[in-house]
Amino acid sequence: MKLWQSALTVAALSLAAGVALAAGGDMGEVKKQAVNVPAIVMFLVFVSATLGITYWAAQRTKTAKDFYAAGGGITGFQNGLAIAGDYMSAASFLGISGLVFINGYDGLIYSVGWLVGWPIIMFLIAEQLRNLGKYTYADVVSYRFQRVPMRTMAATGSLVVVILYLIGQMVGAGKLIQVLFGLDYIYAVTIVGILIILYVTFGGMLATTWVQIIKACLLLGGATIIAFSALYMASDGTFSLEKLFQKAVEISPKKDAVMKPGALVTNPVEAISLGLALMFGTAGLPHILMRFFTVPNAKEARKSVFFATGFIGYFYILTFIIGFSAIVLLTTNPEFLDAAGKLKGGQNMAAVQLSAAVGGNFLLGFISAVAFATILAVVSGLTLAGASAISHDLYANVFAHGNVDEQQEVRISKAATVALGIIAILLGIAFEQQNVAYLVGLTFAVAASANFPILITSVFWSKMTTKGALLGGWLGLISSTLFVILGPTVWTDVLKLGDPIFPYKNPALFSMTISFLGIIIGSLMDNSENGKQECAAYEAQDVRCQTGIGAEGAASH
Repeated sequence: MKLWQSALTVAALSLAAGVALAAGGDMGEVKKQAVNVPAIVMFLVFVSATLGITYWAAQRTKTAKDFYAAGGGITGFQNGLAIAGDYMSAASFLGISGLVFINGYDGLIYSVGWLVGWPIIMFLIAEQLRNLGKYTYADVVSYRFQRVPMRTMAATGSLVVVILYLIGQMVGAGKLIQVLFGLDYIYAVTIVGILIILYVTFGGMLATTWVQIIKACLLLGGATIIAFSALYMASDGTFSLEKLFQKAVEISPKKDAVMKPGALVTNPVEAISLGLALMFGTAGLPHILMRFFTVPNAKEARKSVFFATGFIGYFYILTFIIGFSAIVLLTTNPEFLDAAGKLKGGQNMAAVQLSAAVGGNFLLGFISAVAFATILAVVSGLTLAGASAISHDLYANVFAHGNVDEQQEVRISKAATVALGIIAILLGIAFEQQNVAYLVGLTFAVAASANFPILITSVFWSKMTTKGALLGGWLGLISSTLFVILGPTVWTDVLKLGDPIFPYKNPALFSMTISFLGIIIGSLMDNSENGKQECAAYEAQDVRCQTGIGAEGAASH
């Protein structure tokens, strides 16, 4: 069957999905490969199963609480798995293992940065989020402040992060499907868009949660098989990490440098700024924060982060092993190298090529299907977060001033989901030839600069006022965006306008500082009556924060 016929058949069945490099660099020009039959069969099975889950979830999604928060009935363990599924994007799997393959030990900077963000969420804000919020991050930051301006700012920050993240996902999806499945780019992006619209519109948070849980299990299982199989082969059947590293040093063109830090990020300012973006950006991602409202109480919220940290930590250890095993098994194997002696498909395909090296076409097919599952899980979570910001924050609480019928709110949310799905498809097609690496940097920089400072100060600082929050939030959003545009990645690499005006690729150190200063100065200078009342209301907020008295409970089903 011809490729286009295959693509049309799959599209008609709505049973295809994509894989994205969420936090990795541009894939560059890629060539279509022969159709991978095991991969197609496996991803059809996966998508069929998830569509069945969506149908099941749709029968149980009756209220706004069901749609936004799965009725608050998800357990801590289930939510931990779902968070891991939401967070472990294909970037983590493909991007980090690719970074380790190229840079060795240095590739760990992203793993460590992302992982360190989780204890921060657990110890600082998980319990407070669950006690103060209802459906979204904006519920928390507007708790004791003026509702309309705070929700407008919070929803704007959330939507910016969601759309930027979506672009990276959709472009990566199209590029990688070309490599793995032989589908045309436009079909790949369209099919992913259709599927996420189906999941979120009909199944809401319940369907999204179970898609994420299944994906997490598949990804952890697949990565475990590859890592231990490759470790066995690379260490001559001993499972010895020491032997693996010795061989990597011998085989790698970098020799001893492959075990040394400092090659990937040489500038200390860049290293600190990147670390801050990865650590605190995590605590500002709306689709991650939203997951804390799906559990019945604060105790389960804490358990969620505990389990998520464990799963994510284990996964990053696996990517490290995969990256070093790829150095040993792929570097000298001509089957996986192009004419120039570089890895086929680029460095981001190290994990995929390694799966073929250790398990043949079947394991390659399984990992390809896992990659499909990955994009669906992450994009579903993002789309739901974006739709919630539009319907719950902007429509229900800003435009309608809280006077809105619950069913009407859900209908608006479903319409927003369809709109976001279409926007994601169009942006994915529009950005096909662009380097999307800067979008990822911008996503985490915006989340760390616009969302996190507001969240942390609204919960823990009694002197904060609406004016301070607005000043800091908008300054963080604008400065992080401007710094990225004026920095080397966009100004020099994308726009080709010569030397950058802002010298650093990672702006978080500067934009976070500006945001916090804006909050502090704006709040301390606010002598208005409203400001005094907001400061006085902190005590009551703190009681609810710490005890959970008055917090939303789980819905009864």
